[in-house]
Amino acid sequence: MLNVIAKRFGVALATVLGASVFSFLLLRKLPGDPARLIGGELADAATIDKLRASMGLNESLPVQFWHYLSGFAQGNLGFSFSTGQPVAELVRTRLPATVELGIAGVLAAILLATVSAALAVYSRKRSADVALRSASSLAMGSPPFWLALVAILLLSVTFGVFPGPEGRLSPGINPPPGVTGLYTVDALLDGQFRTSLNALWHLVLPALIIAVGPFAFLSRLVRSQLRNTLREPFITVARSRGVTRRRVFLRHAVPNSLLPLVAATSMLLAELLTGSVLVEKVFAWPGVGALTVDAILRKDFSVVQGVILLSALLYVGVSLLADFVYMSVDPRIRAGVK
Repeated sequence: MLNVIAKRFGVALATVLGASVFSFLLLRKLPGDPARLIGGELADAATIDKLRASMGLNESLPVQFWHYLSGFAQGNLGFSFSTGQPVAELVRTRLPATVELGIAGVLAAILLATVSAALAVYSRKRSADVALRSASSLAMGSPPFWLALVAILLLSVTFGVFPGPEGRLSPGINPPPGVTGLYTVDALLDGQFRTSLNALWHLVLPALIIAVGPFAFLSRLVRSQLRNTLREPFITVARSRGVTRRRVFLRHAVPNSLLPLVAATSMLLAELLTGSVLVEKVFAWPGVGALTVDAILRKDFSVVQGVILLSALLYVGVSLLADFVYMSVDPRIRAGVK
């Protein structure tokens, strides 16, 4: 067991270090000068040189990378070149919006995938199975940012079912007191039910858009697991004892088929928390994704580096947690690592 944990942590450390090196070198190879962007086109050479020195861009790459890692080890992600604010503070204020959107997207994907796959397998009709596979294939091939634009055009502009790209709340509605940072939850905790419903109304459409990709994967996974589980001997034994097909399906087949969702959902959650960049930008969602896009456009190395490093840590952290949860809920894995 300890060997498995040590290997997991070793892989996690290598992943974070690789992501930090890759992002550091890639950002510095991009065209453009951050000092020139901050100073403006009218700034003279002396001003630009002074800006570069204050930003640490005159030092060698190894020295810059050392400052980057040592600062992160001390909890310091540096300062934004464009705003002068600490990167950690910028990320902290934007992270709750991304977390709320990511959790809602994962929950929507799990619910839609599980229900549709269960209905397709239980019905045993070829048409239902073909419809599920077609829907997952279509979802897999649809870019989220394109879906976001189409959804806004149809459901917001044309029919007015959902609000347009106006953020997490309608104009004129104040955010609830910050407790968790999740507007839907904080508004309920403060008794602001109208604000909570408004936040939920703004959350539904972007959450459904980012759930499309995970739905394509999870629906195929649940369908495959259900079909395999129904062939297991314990299903045959349960049916031979006179248990109805519906009860066997709901009480035995479905729960045993959802175990792989633990690992898959954790990976998808980490991916959505770090990868919903374009969807956030399209919906004007004030999360980490939109912050990253703005930082890239401004050549703000500190912000982009900080976001990438934190994303890598979040990704490997969620993966490690999923591994441990999977070991705890599946006795077969525990037996294999003892």
